[in-house]
Amino acid sequence: MSKIMKGKYTTEAVAGFTHRTALEEAARCLLCHDAPCSKGCPAGTDPAKFIRSIRFRNVKGAAETIRENNIMGGTCARVCPYDRLCEEACSRCGIDKPIEIGKLQRYAIEQEKVFGMKTLEAPAEKKAGKVACVGAGPASLACAAELAKAGYQVTVFEREAKAGGACSYGIVPARLPQAVVDWDVKQVKDLGVKFKFNTEAKNSDLEPFDAVFLGVGLWEGNIPKIEGAELKGVYSAIDFLSEARKLKAKFDPGRRVVVVGGGDTAVDCAVTAKLLGAEDVRILYRRTIAEAPASIDEFHYLLSMGIGITTGLAPVAAKGTKKKLTTVEAKGFYDKKAWMTLSCDSLVFATGQSAEDQSKIAPLDLSDKGAIKVKKGGKAGGKYFSAGDIVNGGKTVVEAVAGGKEAAASIIAYLEKKGVK
Repeated sequence: MSKIMKGKYTTEAVAGFTHRTALEEAARCLLCHDAPCSKGCPAGTDPAKFIRSIRFRNVKGAAETIRENNIMGGTCARVCPYDRLCEEACSRCGIDKPIEIGKLQRYAIEQEKVFGMKTLEAPAEKKAGKVACVGAGPASLACAAELAKAGYQVTVFEREAKAGGACSYGIVPARLPQAVVDWDVKQVKDLGVKFKFNTEAKNSDLEPFDAVFLGVGLWEGNIPKIEGAELKGVYSAIDFLSEARKLKAKFDPGRRVVVVGGGDTAVDCAVTAKLLGAEDVRILYRRTIAEAPASIDEFHYLLSMGIGITTGLAPVAAKGTKKKLTTVEAKGFYDKKAWMTLSCDSLVFATGQSAEDQSKIAPLDLSDKGAIKVKKGGKAGGKYFSAGDIVNGGKTVVEAVAGGKEAAASIIAYLEKKGVK
């Protein structure tokens, strides 16, 4: 296995702006009066305002704007699909190219950390209301931060040892370093939010709280019921990525890895395998690259690493000896006569995740896929609220943040109506 690649697993792949390049990029901003970029952000991070602050060398003001609107500002700066949101809305698109909003956001948060800036303050006087957030992913962290800023007492229950949810256990650190997630989480902790790690919340744990937010995410991996699905070496994406994040360089993906899927998670799995020493990594996607959910930049990154992409084929069987995977057989998705057999040590299905059983937490109204059904504002019934992947089926971090903020506003209105202030 390549020791060079193994050393890069935790090294951030894309460099950020320096002070000079950040100022140069901010100077390209047209300072639009209607700020279409700000309208394009689901979480309301307000790029127009923080870019203006950077342009006039007020970096602390930029960091304050980001944090006030998006507690996961550092994380979103790395993984947000800017090309389909704020950057796509940028007015410079009609002139040359959009402002690199994501890298400017990253720069502001990096400066916040370097200089130890205090950008958020929790009120000194706490309110009587107590709220529990189940799960410590982006939606819960956003909800907890908004509630803490409003003066409520918040406790977050997390069954893993770290906060961050999929950001800590489901994204390759070369794209999202753990230190970035930890810094975002620290902003939540500094607001007075309490965390209970290695704790799987049950209904009895939540009874003392006036309101409960469920941001439990999707942690049940989807492996299709094909021949050989039980073989050693066949993974769901979430299990593959989580194990790699926990073991790091000790995780051995094998020499040959095939990843099934065409989204960001498939890209993360393929990159993870390559950076952890796999020599031959290939993405297998049933449709065309034009139809794939991942951005074209992600595919360019894959190709630059020597990762292959085969389209128009879907796996139909996994074969092996002594219960260990050796090959995968794929059939044409469009051309039914097409057939391919690939040798592989690991077969990873990045084809979506499912919800775990939520009945141990609360009697909730669930969809046929196990997602929590909510009304406007994330209200799930009674004192329960929800947002994020467990509601929307698995979208972006920034949409989870937006959902968490919206639910927090609903929780505050609910508590005030009940007279819990």
